[in-house]
Amino acid sequence: MVELVEQSAKLQSFIDKWLAVQPQQRVALAFVDGRQYPGHIALAALEQELLGAAYGIREPQVAVAKLNWWAEELSGAATSGGRHPLTQVIFDDERAHAIAGERWLAPVLAAMTQLEQGTAADFAAQLSAAEPLHGALAALETAWWFGRDASAERATRVAVLNHLLYALLRMEADAERDRLPLPMSRLARHGLSRAQLRAPSDARQQAVKAQLDDLLVGWRESARLPGPLSVFRALELRHGSRLTQNATRVPDSLAALQSGQPRSGLATTLQAWSAARAWRRYAG
Repeated sequence: MVELVEQSAKLQSFIDKWLAVQPQQRVALAFVDGRQYPGHIALAALEQELLGAAYGIREPQVAVAKLNWWAEELSGAATSGGRHPLTQVIFDDERAHAIAGERWLAPVLAAMTQLEQGTAADFAAQLSAAEPLHGALAALETAWWFGRDASAERATRVAVLNHLLYALLRMEADAERDRLPLPMSRLARHGLSRAQLRAPSDARQQAVKAQLDDLLVGWRESARLPGPLSVFRALELRHGSRLTQNATRVPDSLAALQSGQPRSGLATTLQAWSAARAWRRYAG
């Protein structure tokens, strides 16, 4: 009994880390019952763990070690059942065994590759650079929720755009990193140096606004792409697009991104309900 309690506490700690980054997903949990669908929630928390290893560790050798551990864990989980609390929940579900082993490894391998990436040349290059990792995560999630034949094209675009938005939100904190959230062409056009990204200025506001405008176009275009969205990804889309829209309307867009979480009111609840309804209809 003590071991079961400890295991549950460890699992909850990873779910709490995911919800700390995406607090709007608490609304989704009303429609994705963790007692009935524990693997759905564990998979979302696993995605956050992999993203944390890919982007949240500043020492490359530490990040590589962490990702190597995940590669070993995911490559053997189908046979062993896994060692990590999240992996154990996921591979206790038959869905995990219906997904090819290479699809489980793809996000980890893509994360390793992108560790060496520098700042992209332009917005299109940013999209392309982010797609291998976030596309692999979206493909894994889509196969889990909807089956291996479902298109992950729309989910991939939403995941990539959300990543670029979150990177922009962290611009001041990550100004010393090799990979900056604004592409080189945008920095050059507005005459911004790395150091100038840390302090508010008209040039920085113009550059951030231009990045947000490109993101808004991306959010709109994503609606025309094929493929279903999980309940969590649908809320990520709503949250990201609303946060982008709100930030474009104020004099300091970056400050709005950092502090302006869209309210999780009735509209968010209705979006979660609609996404859950679409999921159950698609999954039969």
